[in-house]
Amino acid sequence: MSLRNRSASEHDSDDDSYEVLDLTEYARRHHWWNRVFGRNSGPIVEKYSVATQIVMGGITGWCAGFLFQKVGKLAATAVGGGFLLLQIASHSGYIQIDWKRVEKDVDKAKKQLKKRANKAAPEINTLIEESTEFLKQNIVVSGGFVGGFLLGIAS
Repeated sequence: MSLRNRSASEHDSDDDSYEVLDLTEYARRHHWWNRVFGRNSGPIVEKYSVATQIVMGGITGWCAGFLFQKVGKLAATAVGGGFLLLQIASHSGYIQIDWKRVEKDVDKAKKQLKKRANKAAPEINTLIEESTEFLKQNIVVSGGFVGGFLLGIAS
């Protein structure tokens, strides 16, 4: 929630008065997606032919899949290489790892993640519902995107 200072005409007394704004409702009404495509406006590319929609979805999906593949390989190489270096350093005696402390810290992190996940559940459910509705309304473009994404990962 947020507080905003009222204008001079809205002052009832000499005190500073504030109105309460519900930022969650503001975000729902003024979300960037709604500004670009309109709220409940139906399919975003309904004025195009089915073939054009499939091509648009396929091209964007291929680009996303290609980038996902490249970034995934880079991330896997970085994590695997770092782990390998740590194992070599540990085996050679350069570093000592306190595995009990690591286990304790991992358990602590799991508990914190579980608490945060329980708090975030309503927002996640709303996002899933909105995404499902978007996919239903734009099934042709979504299908093209999925196909292009799979081709992008394969290339």
